[in-house]
Amino acid sequence: MTQFMPDRSKSHHPAAALSRGHMPTSFDISLKNYTKGGAHRIPPYLGPSQSLGGFDPEYRNIVDYIVRITYRIWETEAREVEYIEACYSDDSLVYDDYGLQHGNAKIVDDTHHTTGAIPDIILDAEEVIWAGDDTIGFHTSHLTRIKGKNTGPSKYGDPTGAEVDVMVIANCVALGNDIFLEHVLYNTSAMLKQLGLDLWEEADRLAADPFPGWPRSAETWADLRSGVRPERPLSVGEPVEGFDPDAFARAIHDSLWNGDGAALDECYAADLSFEGTTDRKFFGRDAYRAYIAELREAFPDMKHHVDEVYWMGNDDDGYLISTRWSADATHTGGILYRDPTGQKCQIWGITQQRVKNGVVQQEWQLFNELDLMIQIAMARRDG
Repeated sequence: MTQFMPDRSKSHHPAAALSRGHMPTSFDISLKNYTKGGAHRIPPYLGPSQSLGGFDPEYRNIVDYIVRITYRIWETEAREVEYIEACYSDDSLVYDDYGLQHGNAKIVDDTHHTTGAIPDIILDAEEVIWAGDDTIGFHTSHLTRIKGKNTGPSKYGDPTGAEVDVMVIANCVALGNDIFLEHVLYNTSAMLKQLGLDLWEEADRLAADPFPGWPRSAETWADLRSGVRPERPLSVGEPVEGFDPDAFARAIHDSLWNGDGAALDECYAADLSFEGTTDRKFFGRDAYRAYIAELREAFPDMKHHVDEVYWMGNDDDGYLISTRWSADATHTGGILYRDPTGQKCQIWGITQQRVKNGVVQQEWQLFNELDLMIQIAMARRDG
């Protein structure tokens, strides 16, 4: 296969923020339609055509692009890892558990490392929330399931033979076949637990000998939070009557993490399904309430901030909402992360929600828990 190479005559940085008009109002181009409700991972019919100026012409729309580049890189018999060079820009910025990674060469190396550790790896798409276009950039929130068996050595040690099954959420911005900005959470803490490793032992080891990119500088932390953030929330800058996904997402996050939590009973279904970091899975409001209380007890001064919201859908069909958020917090309470250290911590996450009639039916949420534990381990080590 001839490898397509995008035009890299100019950088796409900084990424442009979305406006309300960039949000899809239907699910015509969606993962559910693409897979025919799960009947196909890569369907023979690749979905409706969409303007993709500058993208490899083999892709029909942004969902097809996201799903098939992932499959092509990770799972095809040829396993075209170097194709990353054609779909991540040379100056790409990737914010992950370990800070900031620069350029596509690092992504290629990391992918070779992971496929060596888990040779039978599968990355199965479970949702793609998208917005934007081929002028301002496509924003995609890609929820993927990583599955496979650890039969090769990794940066975490010798193979354990354990099966891994972890959720990943990657929020990307792409133009002209190039992903040039990404916020990605791999649920690394869940993976290490499934490998049979002790999370605190790993946190202590990594605090003593951290991976490149960690710890983040104050500048990197500020850039992580501000990347693609609109100058003003769309609910303020472009207000609308009726249900507003932007106002909704911001209000419930503020209520749950900064306020009295009233939004939990008002805006979440009684039989809510939740999946989160480090294998947290539960149903119902009471379990969610306990989860929030445990984190807020560990960080009593937590100040949670919504950094970016985008969505797809309408009042009749419901909405899929992606919210990227961050928080400053001091570890001064609780037992979740062992004895309080007084460490000032950086917490960031991505939440996907399925909303119908103004009520959250399902929620998927990841935050940088291993990174958070390393920050706390560093405080103990230096203390």
